[in-house]
Amino acid sequence: MSFSTDLPGQSCPQDCPSGGSSEGCLPDEPLGEPLTIQQVAELIGCSPWTVRQRYLALGLPHFRPTSNGKLIFYKNQVIRWLLREQQKGGTKP
Repeated sequence: MSFSTDLPGQSCPQDCPSGGSSEGCLPDEPLGEPLTIQQVAELIGCSPWTVRQRYLALGLPHFRPTSNGKLIFYKNQVIRWLLREQQKGGTKP
């Protein structure tokens, strides 16, 4: 019987924030695709209310084109922020 020498899992998943050569996070695309607050909430695994009330106050990167306009998030920025927060030990409620 022959076993594969390949390691299990993915070496660089599609949404890899490492800046590698994966399609989801290219070095020449530092921001990534624009996301709505609903999409960010789904990415994080919480509600849009929690994104707005908790994570924006903690520094989640976003862009607001006008003073009363919708919030725009960029996927790679959100992922990098989440990784930094996770390395710091998470966020306090």
